[in-house]
Formats: sequence, structure tokens, C-alpha cells
Amino acid sequence: LQVKLLRALQERKVRPVGGTTEIPVDVRIVAATNRDLGQMVKEKTFREDLFWRLNVLRVQLPSLRERRDDLPVLIEHFRARFANEQGRSLISFSPEAMRALVSHEWPGNVRQLQHAIESAVLLARSSTITLDDLPPELLGPQLSTRGEVALPPEGIDLEATLERIERSLIRQALERSRGVRTKAAQTLGLSFRSLRYRLQKLGMTVEGEGDPDPEA
Repeated sequence: LQVKLLRALQERKVRPVGGTTEIPVDVRIVAATNRDLGQMVKEKTFREDLFWRLNVLRVQLPSLRERRDDLPVLIEHFRARFANEQGRSLISFSPEAMRALVSHEWPGNVRQLQHAIESAVLLARSSTITLDDLPPELLGPQLSTRGEVALPPEGIDLEATLERIERSLIRQALERSRGVRTKAAQTLGLSFRSLRYRLQKLGMTVEGEGDPDPEA
């Protein structure tokens, strides 16, 4: 494929799929990658001649975590876009939700941010997006491969963090069970009454809840 692309760039001709003749083209190529092409050239996995053909004007874009000043602008852009698409033009973020978004590392860069905002706008229960509406991975420390939670250098509010995690997991279990609390309790390894107690403690409600108490 690299050979074919190089030839098309050099000769400015392409042969359509199924065609027998070449046609001239007048195009400008804009290429993007998250790979280190220079290193790939050294490893002989990317053609050097194609690399130099593409590398005429190079723009290095830092990862999102290296340009945090852009986050509020991007967050507002995606909020406005998806709110408009979903007919929720008055929706906004709570201060806690905005802090969670701005402080996240965003390993998936702008695409991950875009998907997170789209999901939050879609799932928001009111005109204000809260922590409960954000994807679970944004709500607190994540488990390492050894099953340990990394403690941030600045520390955490343990009670608030545990409550956010508990609330998020319960919400996901209820969504997966389509609001059937007995199934959600099984998913979480809880008894029905234990789940009901936690819902009351957290002030969470379940739309259409009506499954009978199996322990009554």
C-alpha cells in the first residue's frame, strides 16, 4: 500500500478500482498519525521515500494533557454541539463536573473528550451535568494491574470518592438491568435489601422500579 501511495503522489495519477487506465489527479495530501514515523523508518516498517514525500510541512500537536488551557474551550465546544443536536440548548456543567473534566489525563486525547461530553449530555437527568452523568473512568482513581488504587499527589476526599464510585457502579448496574433492581443487585453481589438501602442512602431513584422484594 505504501508503494502505491508513493507512486500516486509522485506521478499524480491513480487507477480506479476495476479500471484499466490511469487518470490524473490534482490533490493536496494532509496526513495525521499518532505513530513515530521517524522511528518506524529506522525500523524499516515505513518507507523512507514516502516519509519525506509526506513530510513537507510538519505540525507537531501535543497531547491534550500537555495543553490543559485548551480543555475549557473544547469542553464548551462539544457541549454546545451535542446539546444543540439533542435539543438541550440550556444544559451546563456543575462546578464539580467541570473540575473532573479539566483534571482528567485524557489518554485518548480529543476523541475521548468528545465521546465523554456526548455521553454526559445524553445521560444528564436535568439541565445541569453532574458527576453522576460523567463516564465512570472520570470519577476517581483507577485500579492498577496489581489491583491497587493510585493515590494522587494532592490527595483525595476518601468519603466523597468512595461515594462517587459506589453511585457510578450502581447506576451502571441499573442501566444494564434496565431498572430491574433484583438483577442489578445480583450483578453487584448484593442482596436486594442491601441495594435498596444503598439507593436510599445515596438518594438515587429508579424510573419504573416495581420489581417485588424477593426477601419480603
